[in-house]
Amino acid sequence: MSEHRASYRYAKALMDLAVEQGQVSGMEKDMHLILDTIQENESLRDVLSSPTLIGVDKKNALKTLFKGAQPLTMELFNLLATNKRIGILKGIAEQFIALFEQMQGHEVATVVTATPLNKALEAKLLKKLEEISGKEVTLENEIDTDLIGGFILRVGDLEYNASLSGKLEKLERKLLST
Repeated sequence: MSEHRASYRYAKALMDLAVEQGQVSGMEKDMHLILDTIQENESLRDVLSSPTLIGVDKKNALKTLFKGAQPLTMELFNLLATNKRIGILKGIAEQFIALFEQMQGHEVATVVTATPLNKALEAKLLKKLEEISGKEVTLENEIDTDLIGGFILRVGDLEYNASLSGKLEKLERKLLST
C-alpha cells in the first residue's frame, strides 16, 4: 500500500473517531501544529524517518514535543509506533486537514510537477477541478524533480499519475510481467 493511501486511511479513521468523540476542532489544531512542526524541523523529520531508532523512542519524542495535544493525538502516536508507521505522520496530518476542509465544503487538491505550474495552467486546472467536484478547491503545487515531466494529481485518496516517470514505471512492469 502506498504511503499516500495509508496516510489517508489513518486520517479517515482518526477523523471518524474525532467526530464520534466531539474532538474535531481540537484534532484539526493538533494536525496543523504537527504538520508545521515537521515541515519546519529537519531534525524531527530525520528522527521520524530514521531506521535505527525504535518506534517507542520516536513515540516518546512525539509525546514530549506535543505534550499539550488531544488524548486522541497521543493515541495516534501509540498506534503508529505499534504498527511501525510513525514515518507517515506528516502525511496523516496533511490528509486529516484535507478531510477537515472537505467537511467544511472545501476540497484540497495536490498537483506534483517537475517544475512549478505557471499561473495560467494553475487557474485552468483549478477551474476544472471545481467543475468536477462542485466544491471550492485549493490547489497545492509540490515540486518533485524526479518526475521528469507530466504531473501527479491527488484529491482525497484518489491519485491520477500522468507523469513521464509513472508511465515508464508502468511500461517496465508490463515488460517484466510478459
